[in-house]
Amino acid sequence: MAKHGERKRPNILVTGTPGTGKTTTASSLAEASQVRHVSIGDLVRDKGLHDGWDDELECHVVNEDLVCDELEDVMEQGGNIVDYHGCDFFPERWFDLVVVLQTDNTILYDRLSKRGYTGSKLSNNIECEIFQVLLEEAKESYPQDIVLALKSDTVDDIDSNVATLTEWVRQWHPTS
Repeated sequence: MAKHGERKRPNILVTGTPGTGKTTTASSLAEASQVRHVSIGDLVRDKGLHDGWDDELECHVVNEDLVCDELEDVMEQGGNIVDYHGCDFFPERWFDLVVVLQTDNTILYDRLSKRGYTGSKLSNNIECEIFQVLLEEAKESYPQDIVLALKSDTVDDIDSNVATLTEWVRQWHPTS
């Protein structure tokens, strides 16, 4: 079993409120860094790692234990960019960097509205961003020195973030 310091490539978690650019950032970073992109939403849907459907929030109820079991071996190997809107259920040992994307509330509202978010689904996500719930969750779940908040309002922000993170991956060296 590979320990954190034995991985040849880092694991990065890209998290943030829906609509902050997680998937766009993670896929661009995976391509630029030659690492694997793991979209938890796709994984849950494709492998049935859920406990049904939540009609009010219009999403699957993720079975966190099944997700972690599914990813254990892949994460030990390293070289993964995981993208998900939550972060507190993943084992701390899995990640070398936790990136929290943040978007201005007006921009986020427009993005989510265009996706068809309405009612409580829209307001819950905007409130989540206003109160920086995911940044706080990341800081409580991981060492603060690996948590990085990045602005993700524009395409230029995303490009800049991908460039910064690609350089981070390039310079990364395992620690024991």
